Amino acid sequence: MRLPLTLFSTAIFSAVANAYPNPGVVTGDTAVADPTIIRDTQLYNVATAPGIQILTSTDRTAWTYAGLVWPDGASWTDAYTGTTNGNLWAPDCTYLDGQFYLYYAASSFGSQNSAIFFAKSTTGASGSFTNEGLVTSTVTGDTYNAIDPNLLVAGSTWYLSLGSFWDGIVGEALSSSTGKPSGSSVNSLAERFVNSGAIEASVIFQFGDFYYLFSSWDICCDGTSSTYNIRVGRSSTYNGGFVDADGVALTDGGGTLVLESHGDIIGPGGQDIMTDVDGVVIVYRERRFTFFCIIF
Repeated sequence: MRLPLTLFSTAIFSAVANAYPNPGVVTGDTAVADPTIIRDTQLYNVATAPGIQILTSTDRTAWTYAGLVWPDGASWTDAYTGTTNGNLWAPDCTYLDGQFYLYYAASSFGSQNSAIFFAKSTTGASGSFTNEGLVTSTVTGDTYNAIDPNLLVAGSTWYLSLGSFWDGIVGEALSSSTGKPSGSSVNSLAERFVNSGAIEASVIFQFGDFYYLFSSWDICCDGTSSTYNIRVGRSSTYNGGFVDADGVALTDGGGTLVLESHGDIIGPGGQDIMTDVDGVVIVYRERRFTFFCIIF
């Protein structure tokens, strides 16, 4: 679905009366989970995998495997994955002023023994990233879970949203010079009170005068039984006050439906949002772990 950028907020908050837009065609190496997509001179897709996999493309259609962020493994994450060279989850990559900034999570399913780490590169190539260390972590009994990071850069402000299940999505301010928290507090951004509190994969996207908080609800990774779906709310500030199209606060369980299972697309979620040369793009995975792009 292609709409003028001026209609972005209308597209997000309008109910889909007849059908959801079909995804764009992607070919080549497209079997990924939790994709994040960025562009410098070409497109990069960074996704969940042991070592974090990198894909590249020149046209957002044909994708080629380009190696791993950590080709020699990331031993500093083993205490959180519970294994050697375990899956590193839900990376979020930002390209800014000639630098690739990468946040990623280490954990295991159902655990709050979780951590978010930070890395940088000037090229985005396999093996070029430097480990900048731990950003934040959680343990059993904390109110949130330190996975699924997403960086928002708004002017000189850096802000990280994160969280999965438990008390939902939280955010914390970062120092733009270190990429690490500038304080010790987090604030609540979105929470659910049904379906075991199944909300995760937050993305905050600035467009015009508003900030849009996207998240994935319900259950991923269960084949044709996956119920993942994408929701959104908006606010005039980046660090709270998000409401859905009915005015329900996201902290009260609100969230306008953007995309759900339709046709042979089952359980879309794990989304990222970017502005590309031809419009605003949402990239997501579905039950076959193949990513798709839609232009709003």
